[in-house]
Amino acid sequence: MNGGSLGLRTSPSLGSLQLQAQSEALQAQNLYIVRKTSKISGSGAREKERFLSCIFRYSSRRKVGMLILAALAILAFMTGCITVNKENDLERSALDFDSRFYNQSPHHISSFLPRKEALQYGSNSMMNKVTVCHENTGWHPSLSHASASSISFGAATSLKNPCKDFAFPPPPPGDRRRIGPRPCPVCYAPVEQAIAYMPRSPSASPVLRHLTYFSEENPIKTEPRGGSEFGGYPSLKQRNDSFDIKESMNVHCGFVKGCRPGDGTGFDIDAADLRELEQFHEVIVASAIFGNYDIIQQPRNIGETARKNVRFYMFVDEETEAFMKNVSLLGSDKMVGIWRVIVVHNVPYTDARRNGKVPKLLLHRLFPNVRYSIWIDGKLQLVVDPYQILERFLWRQNATFAISRHYSRFDVYEEAEANKAAGKYSNFSIDYQIKFYEKEGLTPYSAAKLPITSDVPEGCVIIREHIPITNLFSCLWFNEVDRFTARDQLSFSTVRDKIMAKVNWSISMFLDCERRNFVIQTYHRDLLEQRAHTVVARSYSPPALVRDRNPTKRPPVRRGKGDRRFGSRRHRKVIPRNRENA
Repeated sequence: MNGGSLGLRTSPSLGSLQLQAQSEALQAQNLYIVRKTSKISGSGAREKERFLSCIFRYSSRRKVGMLILAALAILAFMTGCITVNKENDLERSALDFDSRFYNQSPHHISSFLPRKEALQYGSNSMMNKVTVCHENTGWHPSLSHASASSISFGAATSLKNPCKDFAFPPPPPGDRRRIGPRPCPVCYAPVEQAIAYMPRSPSASPVLRHLTYFSEENPIKTEPRGGSEFGGYPSLKQRNDSFDIKESMNVHCGFVKGCRPGDGTGFDIDAADLRELEQFHEVIVASAIFGNYDIIQQPRNIGETARKNVRFYMFVDEETEAFMKNVSLLGSDKMVGIWRVIVVHNVPYTDARRNGKVPKLLLHRLFPNVRYSIWIDGKLQLVVDPYQILERFLWRQNATFAISRHYSRFDVYEEAEANKAAGKYSNFSIDYQIKFYEKEGLTPYSAAKLPITSDVPEGCVIIREHIPITNLFSCLWFNEVDRFTARDQLSFSTVRDKIMAKVNWSISMFLDCERRNFVIQTYHRDLLEQRAHTVVARSYSPPALVRDRNPTKRPPVRRGKGDRRFGSRRHRKVIPRNRENA
């Protein structure tokens, strides 16, 4: 064997020893790797747990920090808004938010809160803020009480209206004992059927869709006859622009010192009463007594459904409230029979008649969530169910505004002369208003104005649906009463004709005798007290005087045989003469 072959060969014992050593080294290396891997994996899990816990702690702290930052941002935003607007309605009325909207649903609260857009103008020393107040248009059918009727709308339309073939009977013969206007027959649908005829949705408002109102913090009078502070002193240009009907309009409509009528605006109302007025009402009946001028009249013939769903509101001033309390007529519940009494503070006018025009013409502002309203003067007594009145004068006629015409006068000029003759207002103010309207085109009423039947309303009853076009008419009518005389009959036709010249809309004027069918007209308090005093004086007779039942018959007088009345003549017996002796 050579050396090379010897070097390549190994003995069996030496090879086994080398294999064994290699295997042991490999096992030791594998064991080391496993241990190292387990150590690395264990430390990684602990680091992962430690990292996650740090993330959770940091994220929780970050959430709290974000909430704190959000709260600070909201607080800063609210503070900035208050600073920019310079107005805090809650401080002005001394009412806190919780008490004002306590126990109200979110839907109602959102509909009550007015939306405002503020503009400022003027110098730095005298900054005047003009606010645009949006009207509420959040009526929803789910709030309707029409479901109270047992007759559905579809069933009611299929029923024959019992008044379809109704015709006026001939007038009754003249009665000398009863002069003046009288009521005439009116056909009303049954109450349940009248309720079922109520429209499911509001009527369409022609052209005008969105109506907003001016609100100024410090209204300034720029013209000698610009109205009152309560009305905002609208200029003649603003007045003329308000008759240009557009899809969106912003007009003066009283209550200029705030967007919540009755809350620091003049004609102020208590917080509890404001919450009541801002509730949704499908139908209301409203009236007013200012200056203790009338005696409150209780309605009659009101059905159970109307007593449950229709609200009756009586606006009174502090003078009338004091009288009611003195005679124990008004208690803590503010109810007088069916009427809910609303006390008004800080009345805007010294004339009680002007104060009465505020609820009469601006009901849509005092009741922002009402569909239909019936206004009656304080001297009237309602004697027909409100649903029947609405069905007869609105729904059956497809009308949105109804008022009765004057029973004898149809012309504004005649109405003006009658007002001057009766001393209803100063002659100078009446003449100024008529001449102003003449320059704008006022003419005497004639048949050329048909189908308009009259220019003079009997404004003691107003029936209306609250939609933008009727609300605009009421605002502009009030602005005329605020600018000129308080005799609203003089300005009615001017406002009506100006609006009718722009849009396809009209006012239903029914007969005055029909109005007298559902309201009974009484006298004012002073006349009633005067008549009562006269009746008492006539019925009183002194106790010493005893009147005979038959004063023309005198008792017989007994006379003696020789008694003779002075101046009496005896009937002498006449003996006829003998003609022969003559």
